[in-house]
Order: sequence, then C-alpha cells, then structure tokens
Amino acid sequence: MIIATILKRKGAQVFSVNPDDSIHQVAVLLAQQRIGAALVADPQGAMLGIISERDIVRGMAGQGPGTTQLHARHLMTRNVFTTTPQDSVEGALKLMTDRRVRHLPVLVAGRVAGMVSIGDLVKARLEEAELETTELKNYVAQAG
Repeated sequence: MIIATILKRKGAQVFSVNPDDSIHQVAVLLAQQRIGAALVADPQGAMLGIISERDIVRGMAGQGPGTTQLHARHLMTRNVFTTTPQDSVEGALKLMTDRRVRHLPVLVAGRVAGMVSIGDLVKARLEEAELETTELKNYVAQAG
C-alpha cells in the first residue's frame, strides 16, 4: 500500500499554526481537532516546522508553568521528515521508527499535500494483514 491510498481515505486536510501563535493556542487547536501535531507555516503557507503534543510536553518539562505563553516557533521541530504519496506505508513506518517521529507531512512538488500519523499507517497495515488472512483462509477452504 502507498501513502496516496491513506490520503484518499482520510483526506488531505492539514492544520497549521503561525510561528507566533502561543503554545496555548496550539494546544487548543490540537485538542479541538483531536490531532497530535500541526504544521508551523509562514503567512505564505511555507512549512517552517511541525509542533506536536510531544514538543509541548518537553517544553513544559524544560520551561515550566510559563510554557503556554511561549510561541510555536520556540518549541516546534525544525528538522521535519516528510514522505510522498508514492512512498510505501512500510517505508514511512521505517522512517518514523528510525527517526522517532509520529507525523509525516506528505509533499508533492515541495508543497504539503497532507499529513499521515503513525496511527494512520498502523491502521493501514492492520487492514492489509486482515485482508491477507481472509484471502488465505478462503484459498485454503476452496483447496481443501
């Protein structure tokens, strides 16, 4: 299975924040949308980084109670790993595991075309495994 298949199912909507948005504003967006990360983009829409729940928790551990007053640019991850619609789910899972990230923006010609999470990829792999199991059971039943 490829990343494009996942985007067709879940949609290509990507939530983003401004680098000057407060961490409180970011946390509210993540909670309201029930997502684990948002892109940090400039006013023209260029990706500057990504900010995740993990970034916020680490920021709180290091900065203390005033963390919610910081801006997204202070806690965002600047080195963003990405994938493309043509990449395999297995390849994206390997990248996430190797780089210890949970979200990958999907790029087409340098522009963000969606985002996948580790949950999206695991769900896709489980569905594939389930389908394979069903097909094998049917094959054995017909052969027997």
